[in-house]
Amino acid sequence: MRGEIFLPGDKSIAHRSIIISAISHGITKIENFPANKDCLSTIRAFKKLGVRITKASSAVTVNGAGLLGLKKPKGSILLGDSGTTLRLILGVLAGQNFGAKLVAGQSLSQRPMLRVTKPLRMMGAVIKSKVRREKAKIEEYPPITIKGGDLKPITYRMPVASAQVKSAILLAGLYAPGITRVIEPVRTRDHTERMLELFKADIKVHKNIIVINGGRELVSPGTLTIPGDISSAAFFIVLAAIMPDSRLLIKNLGLNPLRTGIIRVLKKMGAKIQVSGVRCQVSGTEPIGDILVKSSALKGTIVRKEEIPSLIDELPILMVAAANAKGKTVFEGVSELRVKETDRIKSMFHNLKRMGAKIEISTIDHRPSTTKPIESIVIEGVKQLKGAKVRSFGDHRTAMSMVIAGLSASGKSKIDDISCIDKSFPGFLKVLKSLLK
Repeated sequence: MRGEIFLPGDKSIAHRSIIISAISHGITKIENFPANKDCLSTIRAFKKLGVRITKASSAVTVNGAGLLGLKKPKGSILLGDSGTTLRLILGVLAGQNFGAKLVAGQSLSQRPMLRVTKPLRMMGAVIKSKVRREKAKIEEYPPITIKGGDLKPITYRMPVASAQVKSAILLAGLYAPGITRVIEPVRTRDHTERMLELFKADIKVHKNIIVINGGRELVSPGTLTIPGDISSAAFFIVLAAIMPDSRLLIKNLGLNPLRTGIIRVLKKMGAKIQVSGVRCQVSGTEPIGDILVKSSALKGTIVRKEEIPSLIDELPILMVAAANAKGKTVFEGVSELRVKETDRIKSMFHNLKRMGAKIEISTIDHRPSTTKPIESIVIEGVKQLKGAKVRSFGDHRTAMSMVIAGLSASGKSKIDDISCIDKSFPGFLKVLKSLLK
């Protein structure tokens, strides 16, 4: 595997660039915008709310409507299977003086939403959703109807580390007069905080406490350039590390320190990765840089629970790296993988087992007061995976991880369905084929 690549813009940052530009004053040009299904769902949603958005090649222009310039949509807003779109738009709609109905696709309709509807109700939003009783607790799912307006600020200590939930509360906080505080159990990706600061919001961050003072209008900086997506890069980084005689340079990659957990873990495993040229183009935006990856002899490691939020999306491909490493790798506290687009613990366990990996799931509850046991994944590396028939389970990250696993395996592998890759990275196979020699 050899070559040099530039990757499409970071999906997480792209969502936020549309949302925050839409509720700001001024025109924002967003460059290196990724044309994946999820990000296009966000564009469609805000067009439905009356925001003028135009797209030409990889650039998107948003004519901001201001905090209270959105329009009541005609009919429901269809969000596809984009969890980021749904959770963040709830924060914006919580501050509007009209009601809206949000309808999700099949996969997103199975993802839990009480974690975000609960704090928004505390702020004053009126929300109705599909309610299910599961064992001793109640959970909520799409479709969701929300009526906003007259919000009050809150201090919210988050029970689960989630950048999406945090972002929804901060966006709602823009509409609540006074101070809204969010306290995280573990720091999660801070793209929302960085972008709100760039758009002149009154926001301050001190370690895991984020404070936003509502009522101030946002102002567009004019132009944004989205760095390459490190979650998309992860598949190429791992393949370059495990394939013999490989050398891969990835340029202009997003290197937000709360997203680079995969680089830290792979370096612990012995990966030859060099980071260079780190820079911030505009104050308050994201750090970007270049990374060089070479063939490496990986060894097992322990990934602690507190490291998981910085690499939650990269866990599937890290499992592939672990299966190709010498010794044992332990991923602690991975329960959040069960509530992604699919149950990624189940999907990766099923597939890697079929390919001959030594993989186990352990459940330990160290503390009597814990309501949720701690799940860990333990993988013992093998000499080489074996080709097999595997399944994507309709999940883009599982599908891409199994493509990489198949390339590292002996023999032929067949994946049942890879159309789901378009959710985050439509050009994945084309970029991959350009690098294989």
